[in-house]
Amino acid sequence: MSKKKVVLAFSGGLDTSFCLLYLQEKFGYDVVTVTVDTGGFDADTLAAIDARARELNAAQHITFDATQAVFDDHIAYLIQGNVKRGHVYPLCVGAERVVQAKVVAAVAREVGAEAIAHGSTGAGNDQIRFDVALRALCPGMEIIAPVRDEGWSRQASAAWLAERGLIIPPKTTDYSINEGLWGVTIGGRETHDPWQVPGEDAWAWTVTPSEAPAAGAEVVITFERGVPVAVDGERMSGVGLVRALNDLGGAHGVGRGIHVGDTILGIKGRIAFEAPAAAILIDAHRELEKLVLTRWQQHWKDQLASFYGMLLHEAQYFDPVMRDLEAFMTSSQEAVSGEVRVKVCQGTLQVTGVRSGYSMMSALAGTYGERNTMWTGEEAKGFCTIFGTQSILAMKARMNGDGSAQAVESPLSQRVSAAVKASAV
Repeated sequence: MSKKKVVLAFSGGLDTSFCLLYLQEKFGYDVVTVTVDTGGFDADTLAAIDARARELNAAQHITFDATQAVFDDHIAYLIQGNVKRGHVYPLCVGAERVVQAKVVAAVAREVGAEAIAHGSTGAGNDQIRFDVALRALCPGMEIIAPVRDEGWSRQASAAWLAERGLIIPPKTTDYSINEGLWGVTIGGRETHDPWQVPGEDAWAWTVTPSEAPAAGAEVVITFERGVPVAVDGERMSGVGLVRALNDLGGAHGVGRGIHVGDTILGIKGRIAFEAPAAAILIDAHRELEKLVLTRWQQHWKDQLASFYGMLLHEAQYFDPVMRDLEAFMTSSQEAVSGEVRVKVCQGTLQVTGVRSGYSMMSALAGTYGERNTMWTGEEAKGFCTIFGTQSILAMKARMNGDGSAQAVESPLSQRVSAAVKASAV
């Protein structure tokens, strides 16, 4: 009689290595391991993960490259929306969990698994992202998360593995590190204390800013309909472009950050992150939008994109409203095409230039400055007379309400009055 089969989302790290052995030993499962590459693994790492799965007697190991799906289905919208949670964190992980869950669910259906497993703990957001996505994609299938379900600590699971001959490097027990195309997140040790800063040994992608080249570097990014398509005139795939900017920004110490926010469960969480390409592309894209979009396009896109990012981060990707929001963002990007020049230098970045055929600052659209081509000085004077009518009426009403101007006197006006009297000759 064949054993029951479970599909395990597998990264080869402490938690998922523990899950692989534990599912075999405690539950008697044949374990099919699936590594979904969302941009955080190089060839050597993927080979090492494959070797570990086989060393730990996985019934089958599958590696799937999903980096293009991460860019097309998620990163493109995060750029178009200028999405940063808490105005700081560019959602390095949440979108990748959706893609990973999609692939794992597809494998589970393909191999006829009875259950799906993952290595998430009971404290963080990933358990919810995986569970919600897997229940939407594989309704009725059992979901097992041994670390969460039985309350295993990282130290305890490392000791359990050591008893069976598998030694996990100490750094892995200090930090939980997630790497992907859009960035790397670092949790553990100093991130548990909101006053502490991770040491240099924690950072993976970026050089120490003070040790980066003092001259910095400039790069020109080309956008078409809100999507980056070229760097310094060289057209690239979305995946290749993000990787190129991660390398460039990382070499100049750009993209580091620390974020405190609310978890889906309602507690406060804190992570460090490195996202050089996200830092460059979001700032560049936002500046291009300022040049080509109307104020109300920017206003409503910012509101809806913030809502989109919140739902994505909080495991609601499969709510149909997300497709509605994506349609809005796509529509808003019709004119967001052009070039943006960005300088990176010792941990800082600055947008130094932007141009577009759709520029609302062009001579054809109207010139900003002392003179312009769209109205006369007399017309401007008339506009000034009318504009702000309600504010003017409100001030008059308040001054007349008690028969004096005292009703609207402020501490500033009182100080001005005193200064005038003091300077009188």
